[in-house]
Amino acid sequence: MLIDSHQHFWNYNKTRDAWINKKMNVLKNNFLPDDLLTELKNNNIEGCLAVQVDQSEAETEFLIQLAKKYSFIKGVIGWLDLKSNNIKSRLDYFSKYSCFKGVRHIVQSESSGFLDQTTFLNGIAKLQEYNLTYDLLVFPNQLDEVIRFVKKFPDQIFILDHMAKPLIKDKITQPWSDKIVELGKLENVSCKISGMITEADWQNWTSSDFTPYIETVINAFGEDRVLYGSDWPVCLLAGTYSKVKKLIEGYFPTNKNSKFWGENAKKIYNLSD
Repeated sequence: MLIDSHQHFWNYNKTRDAWINKKMNVLKNNFLPDDLLTELKNNNIEGCLAVQVDQSEAETEFLIQLAKKYSFIKGVIGWLDLKSNNIKSRLDYFSKYSCFKGVRHIVQSESSGFLDQTTFLNGIAKLQEYNLTYDLLVFPNQLDEVIRFVKKFPDQIFILDHMAKPLIKDKITQPWSDKIVELGKLENVSCKISGMITEADWQNWTSSDFTPYIETVINAFGEDRVLYGSDWPVCLLAGTYSKVKKLIEGYFPTNKNSKFWGENAKKIYNLSD
């Protein structure tokens, strides 16, 4: 089964989705399962993981209800307030849904030291009890903090989103590359090869722009800890779903890389067929 491990759904709301600025007008629309299903069918992708974009339990509920209705949504990575005093009760509640597979917080928007906070660490410490993953959404300058953070939880499953958003447009690889290598030594961390074209020149990227970044990730994490993600619909800023898949197929032919295209996602996120 070919699985897209990273995409989003939303009903566009001007106030809530203020992060979508004037340069991102293509995203000022509703993006729902029927829209994605067309793309998945056209690209022979059989399942996906829906990932949060809004830091609210309301969105987590929204994604869960979509997953209950559409069988191709194999799992939900939602948001919970991990700093909350009642996080255990919220985990009890959401874990009753089999499609609820993990949690994510938009750490890239937080100030330095966010991952060091005791209240946040207390929340992370409870995830393993519920067999839940944690997706890391960060920028390259946060990787030292990420490495320090992950080392505190050697048995927790972490997934690095979008390769930590390297500075592809500026063709900068260091110190990102060294930090990725260091992070890859921690065997409880996997990495999504996703979100690349929106870190490049939106209008003028070429497949070769991504080679040093993909090679770094593969060397750091190996074939058992990398996953495919489209980052649809955000990818539309720089290319169609089909262009993303074709780009990735240039590095990972689907007939030779079954782990990358699905097996790893099933294992890491504990997905059912």
